[in-house]
Amino acid sequence: MDPAPASRDDNSFFGHPKGLAYLAFTEAWERFSFYGMSGLLLLYMIQHLFTPEVMGGVLGLGQFRAVVEWVTGPLSDQAFAAQIYGLYSGLVYFTPVFGGLLADRLLGQRRTVLLGAAMMSLGHLLMASEAAFLAALVLLVVGSGLLKGNISVQVGQLYGVHEEGRRTRAFVIFSAGINAGGLLGPAVCAVLAQYWGWHVGFAAAGVMMLVAIGIYMAGRRHLPPDVARVRDAATAPLTAHEWKVIAGLLLVSLVAVLPAAVYNQEFIAGILLIEESVDRGLFGWTVPTSAFNSFDGLFCILLVPPLLMLWRWQATRGREPGELGKITIGYLITAVAQLVMLLPASRVDAGQQIHMLWPLLLFALNALGFLYYWPTVLALFSRVAPAAVTSTMMGMLFFSTFLGNVLSGAFAAWWETMSHARFFWLHALLALGPFVLALLTLRPLQRLFAAPGSPRSG
Repeated sequence: MDPAPASRDDNSFFGHPKGLAYLAFTEAWERFSFYGMSGLLLLYMIQHLFTPEVMGGVLGLGQFRAVVEWVTGPLSDQAFAAQIYGLYSGLVYFTPVFGGLLADRLLGQRRTVLLGAAMMSLGHLLMASEAAFLAALVLLVVGSGLLKGNISVQVGQLYGVHEEGRRTRAFVIFSAGINAGGLLGPAVCAVLAQYWGWHVGFAAAGVMMLVAIGIYMAGRRHLPPDVARVRDAATAPLTAHEWKVIAGLLLVSLVAVLPAAVYNQEFIAGILLIEESVDRGLFGWTVPTSAFNSFDGLFCILLVPPLLMLWRWQATRGREPGELGKITIGYLITAVAQLVMLLPASRVDAGQQIHMLWPLLLFALNALGFLYYWPTVLALFSRVAPAAVTSTMMGMLFFSTFLGNVLSGAFAAWWETMSHARFFWLHALLALGPFVLALLTLRPLQRLFAAPGSPRSG
């Protein structure tokens, strides 16, 4: 189905529908809250929550640790914190599957997004209490699952089925909004936490979640209509071709698992490296470790204009990579980012401190790879997924990120047991494997996903 034709007639936001602006700014402040809280989470657990005088007051933490260690074996407090971070950052990409089902079958995207936003706001509020720590994480996980996939579906619904390049660029702009929040959230919340305490940092994240709700509500008339028509269509059986498309999309999701694990490691092992071995002095001021999370968002913003210019320049010459080609390039860049870290990691293994430019280079290359593959794969799913299961399939895509983030938490436990150079070498191999698989499957998937009447580009 070709959704929301009226929305596509509005090109008032830099040549894109005004609805894209509201969706991008909603995600910007929702991501401010998410990344602001996440940027504090690992060090908050290690430096505050898991101290002897606080840990005993966290409801359910002892029982939860027993379950985790039943699976993993005994863990140090640092390794247990890494496991929780990995599970949390992974589960927020697991629940979109159920958020997609709820939207496709019952509520539609708009109401599901608002329900998720309300749950996330409550979760941020509960972070003010150490005792409610696990309950707060559960609310944030479920709320994010209801919101995240469905708001991405709405971006795709602003464009027609043949607008492949325009839709991909829209998702890059949308991702720039996300990363504006990813830039500001960790920086602002880290400074607030450093000077006024952890809970002030968490409170700032909660306030910006409320701002996100306000923006979304203000722009509702510019958004694609809710999917009552999809619920009607859901009673019709999927065609044989649609089932093949679903299988192809699931393959793309599966290949995306390891790059997600490698990318997410900068927020776990990367932060531990910065805390332990990076000279953070800057003009007499020590940069807070958690503030480095902001550089992911910064580079994901700064690289958008030159990347869009590159793609437009390539398009004028008929050489712009197609969706699957961009995804493949992104996986290769992700692998290169890990290889670059071999030299500084070797110096750390030798007992030396390293300059902060090294982790900044890691963040920059990871951001470039991310901009090549993630907005593009979002655009691909929104374009080719059968209309009756669009939100569900978008949820399945985020499920691959869930698996990757859970794996990154598990891999982070090796940070204490193997050399840092070997750790980055292993992660380079984990990204090179998907690059090779993407190369091998590129041509057949291009043919499967080609829109009727459109050229099959790579």
